[in-house]
Amino acid sequence: MLDTHCRKYIQPIIGYGAEFFIKCKLSANQVTVLALILGVSSGVFSYMNMPFIALGVLWISGYLDAVDGTIARRQGSTDFGTVMDITFDRIVEISIIIGLSLRHPELTAYFLFLACSIIITMTIFLTTGLMTSKKSEKSFYYQAGLAERTEGFLMFSLMIIFGTYLKIIVLVFTGMILFTAAQRFLEAKQLLSK
Repeated sequence: MLDTHCRKYIQPIIGYGAEFFIKCKLSANQVTVLALILGVSSGVFSYMNMPFIALGVLWISGYLDAVDGTIARRQGSTDFGTVMDITFDRIVEISIIIGLSLRHPELTAYFLFLACSIIITMTIFLTTGLMTSKKSEKSFYYQAGLAERTEGFLMFSLMIIFGTYLKIIVLVFTGMILFTAAQRFLEAKQLLSK
């Protein structure tokens, strides 16, 4: 939900980044790989109990994740680029979940439920995108929901910084994702039952 509102304010900053990488002769896919490397390092830094470094590289990774899409739209996106983008986003999320779970083994079950909720909502999201003929500005039909990429970054940031409240944050985040899964499931029923 925040994605749509935030984009119009940060779009100029994303545009400058896209111009920079285009001038450096980097493709959208190369920027996607760079975002992956930085994002995965966030999980490593989380495990090493270096929360502010983890937070910094996570947000740089997120910025590059937005920049790569702008580059793709300007230079022409590829279907494989879409696959890379969605897959690498999940790998970044998994790395943070694993890093924090290893750092806080007493909360492993909570992190497992969080991971399962992500799997459920992404299954609905991707299957609906595949099954519907509607298109959006993205490469496929994009279902909105309560917990999208920006909300996910905010919740992962809270998880990284506020270890004292980690259990509560993970539970709230899991609830947000499951609510999003329900939203997307009901939307899929409306779209695909016609």
